[in-house]
Amino acid sequence: MRIRPPHPAELPLLQDVERAAGERFREVGMAEIAADEPPPLDELEEYRRAGRAWVATEGGRGDADGDPSIVAYLLADLIDGNLHVEQVSVHPGAARRGVGRALLEHLATVARAAGVPALTLTTFADVPWNAPYYERCGFRRLAADEITPELRAVREREAAHGLDRWPRVCMRREV
Repeated sequence: MRIRPPHPAELPLLQDVERAAGERFREVGMAEIAADEPPPLDELEEYRRAGRAWVATEGGRGDADGDPSIVAYLLADLIDGNLHVEQVSVHPGAARRGVGRALLEHLATVARAAGVPALTLTTFADVPWNAPYYERCGFRRLAADEITPELRAVREREAAHGLDRWPRVCMRREV
């Protein structure tokens, strides 16, 4: 497996990975989440240009022309001085092989190198591959009084998007 920034021509592949990964939500009665569209290409390009997007690839060449074997991706924002996992998606064909964990570890390495103290994220509390998974990756659930202002704003946007139909949590991992 290799982790690297995506090439511009690969951005549609990130959308494909997210659509495939989202299908798992149908299994737990969250068809609306499965049907949610991935970020548009211009938004993905903003993350790429800002240096806050990474892909995980398996096999293939991985040269400057891109690698068709993208199996996962991660997008990050800077929220309250921490690197915030905006999105991490792993194609179901690559699930349960440590790909998501490798992307999170890569982000932790980036954070340490930049002097960023922690990683944060928001996620579904009860979906097995969400909060319980992130706890196994070293994240902890934040109490209400630990949620920072910008992280609170993220949660407000998520609620406005209808994500609070299911329990959600904010999480943090020191790096």
